[in-house]
Amino acid sequence: MDSQAKIRRAIWEQLQCATIDRHHAWRLPVLANVDEHGLPQARTVVLRDAQETYQRLMIYTDHRSPKALALAANPSSVLVFWSKALSWQLRVSLSTRIETRGERVEQAWETVVKTAAAADYLAPQTPGSPMPVHAGEPAESPAFAIIIANVLSIDWLELAAEGHRRALLTPDEFQWLVP
Repeated sequence: MDSQAKIRRAIWEQLQCATIDRHHAWRLPVLANVDEHGLPQARTVVLRDAQETYQRLMIYTDHRSPKALALAANPSSVLVFWSKALSWQLRVSLSTRIETRGERVEQAWETVVKTAAAADYLAPQTPGSPMPVHAGEPAESPAFAIIIANVLSIDWLELAAEGHRRALLTPDEFQWLVP
C-alpha cells in the first residue's frame, strides 16, 4: 500500500473509531456553515457514523434547530477535526441533507430513546429559544433528525517536528499540498 492509500485509510479508520470511542478527539468536531443571513456559524457536534464506502458522515440533530434550518437552506458546510495525539487536522467539505423519517432515522432513534439525550428531542421548545418559566408538555413526537453529510473533500494536515505534510483528498483523487 502506498503512502497516499495509507493516509486515506488511516483517516477513515480514525473517523470510524471516533464514532465508537467517546474519548476520541474526533468524536466532537466543529460544524461550520452559514445561516439564513449569510453569517458564519460554528458549533460542536457529535460524530455518530462514518462510512468510508459511501464517503459519508452522520450527525444527530433536532430538526427544528437553527443548524438544521440553515443546512436545509444551504447544504454546504465544513467539519473541522483536531487530534493532539495524531497531530492531525481535518477540514472536511460537505454537502448535507436532513433526514427526519425513514428506516435509518427510526433505527437511530431506537438507540437514542434509551438515553437521557432523548429528552432534548422531545422538548416542546426549539433549541436556542428562551427557557420557559413553566415547563411545557413534552412534544408528542420527537424532533429527531439525522444530518447526512456527503464528503466532497478532505484537507488533511499533519504537524510534525520533522516537517509538516498536507494533502487534499477527494473520493477519486489525492493531491499533495504545501503545508
